Amino acid sequence: MTPDAWLLLAAGVAVLLLAWTAWTLTRLRRLEGRVARAWSVLDTRLQQRAALAADLASEHAAVLGEDRATRLKAVAHEAGRPRTGDRELAENALGRELRALPAELPGVPARLLTELAEADARMGLARRFYNDAVRDTHLLRLHRFPRLLRLHADRPLPRFFDVEDGLDAVTTGAGPAAR
Repeated sequence: MTPDAWLLLAAGVAVLLLAWTAWTLTRLRRLEGRVARAWSVLDTRLQQRAALAADLASEHAAVLGEDRATRLKAVAHEAGRPRTGDRELAENALGRELRALPAELPGVPARLLTELAEADARMGLARRFYNDAVRDTHLLRLHRFPRLLRLHADRPLPRFFDVEDGLDAVTTGAGPAAR
């Protein structure tokens, strides 16, 4: 091969590497936006669920019992604005209190219970969408070449948001039907 051919080959490889790097950077930027949008939706759903739980505890304390209503109101407030900074811990406490409620609550409007159940389901879906975006970001950033080229290395990896919402059996296939 002549030196001109080698030069042309090296230029072709450089152009391909630059095109791949630009494509990867664009994809990382889009994933970062996707994570931010998914977190915004998840945060809204978490706030909505905490507000509905606080409404239930304050408006229907007699039906729930004073002790349970006080606990529910406290964990709902903590989930809405966690003082410790650990949002997952606060949301897990709220989820446990909501799951501990009896199925039948006479005197509580069915509309409120339906809204609470829908908020819980929407929170689970928003959590799944957020964790999917985080997973995709992790997978792309942890490939060999993006790590080697230090693409987005100055940005922190987003964290997964894991709470006990009872939907893990659906996503992992665990349970009686999978066995």
